[in-house]
Amino acid sequence: MRILTLETTCDETAAAVVTDQLEVLSSVVASQDELHYRFGGVVPEIASRAHVERVVPVIDEALRRADTTLDRLDAVAVANTPGLAGSLLVGLTAAKTLALTHDLPLIAINHLQAHIYACRIASGIDVFPCVGLIVSGGHSNLYRCDHPTDFTPLGGTIDDAAGEAFDKVASLLGLPFPGGPSVQKAAESGSSSAYRLPRPLLDNPKTLNFSFSGLKTAVRYLVVGPGKLPVGPLRITPEQVADIAASFQQAVIDCLIGKALLALEQTGFKVLCVGGGVAANGPLRQQFEQAAAAKGYKLHVPPLSLCTDNAVMGAIAVERLRAGQFEDLDLDIYPGLQRIG
Repeated sequence: MRILTLETTCDETAAAVVTDQLEVLSSVVASQDELHYRFGGVVPEIASRAHVERVVPVIDEALRRADTTLDRLDAVAVANTPGLAGSLLVGLTAAKTLALTHDLPLIAINHLQAHIYACRIASGIDVFPCVGLIVSGGHSNLYRCDHPTDFTPLGGTIDDAAGEAFDKVASLLGLPFPGGPSVQKAAESGSSSAYRLPRPLLDNPKTLNFSFSGLKTAVRYLVVGPGKLPVGPLRITPEQVADIAASFQQAVIDCLIGKALLALEQTGFKVLCVGGGVAANGPLRQQFEQAAAAKGYKLHVPPLSLCTDNAVMGAIAVERLRAGQFEDLDLDIYPGLQRIG
């Protein structure tokens, strides 16, 4: 069986064709980085308009690469939660149109569950039950994952997501968008111990929540000073930029690893799956491997291409297909996290 999967939750327009055996026949991703570069972050209106322009060409290219046609598909799946409302609507409208005009079953995808399922796709083995950590521009959340589509929230950010903090810190340091790769590159020549930055909530064993707003503010004070606006040229040296980037990056990594290990301890699970764009960070991946190995846990992190938003992870639709869980054409979007369970 062949399933067309669509992903338009934020600023990537993506489509893939996968089989019920999790074989990836094609994957196409149209990035919008160049559109949002000068703003230092994703502008929702620009993102949704770009999806409108790109969704049909991306679907066409995915079908072409898979050497298939719409009449040879067995279902169409789309991420309808969580994400930016306008972006979600574009993908859902495209999926509904295909389902209606070609009499295809419609399958709803939870974007966050799909990020963890990318670990299942990449590893080729069953990774459930596990603790799932999704860390991206919009999400920093821990879940108890008993099944691919059965998640129980354990904790999450109470303010900024880690990826958002990377973007804001990159902007403060005069580094280009997207902030994750820029900060990582700058940090390569810096010292992670050059500045003592806070690790909010890390030492509190009673919570699995994250907080990155105060860490971001601490970086701001290093760059421009308390009570001052970040205007005009930077008054710090390239060496200081590298040291601040490295110190900030290490603080984020410490928080993520610390809470993930605490979640494993509390649940008694032995498997940790990490997904989302920030999971592409090299030092984070390396330190997660070391921490998991030291504690005897099994770690799964997808390859870089499956960390950032893509439609291949939409192969989680296979789980719903096998369970006969299809949607009516009145399916709606749910931009928030209320549909995670």
